[in-house]
Amino acid sequence: MVLEDVTSMFDAPIPGESLTIELGSRPWQQASELSTVDEAIEYYMERLSTDEFMNQLMDVLELGVPITSIVNTMQLNSVMEGVHSVDVGALVSPLLIEMIMYMADMAKVDYVSGLEKPDTSDKLAPTKVAKMMNKFKQEVEDTDIEEEPSVETQETEEPKGLMARRT
Repeated sequence: MVLEDVTSMFDAPIPGESLTIELGSRPWQQASELSTVDEAIEYYMERLSTDEFMNQLMDVLELGVPITSIVNTMQLNSVMEGVHSVDVGALVSPLLIEMIMYMADMAKVDYVSGLEKPDTSDKLAPTKVAKMMNKFKQEVEDTDIEEEPSVETQETEEPKGLMARRT
């Protein structure tokens, strides 16, 4: 173990530490910086328009991460930092999804929006699985399985010695 690993292990929060902090000292316990949807949209548009963010976003979209997951993560992070409230984040999310989809289309990047209905045609319904299991179980019971001959017990000598159990 390296010395850095040992020190990082002791830097972890103590269980129950969150209960000892004053009420209102965390960013999400304060009034948010942005209180309207318009302000929040401006905030996100500034962040989305940077080249660094755009490049990272397109890389993540190419990996197949749904846009809805990215937007939910972005707005939840902003709520935890006290940028806006949960309500404003919920109202801004559809616009962010549309904006990211537009950006991905402009960059000609294939993406998963997360809004599609999942394709369940190749999945088996639970009732079909149960029927197949019952059919298999019946087939196993119907086949004659020869039992292995029992192993004859050998006569064993009684244990001797200091730790031997007495009968």
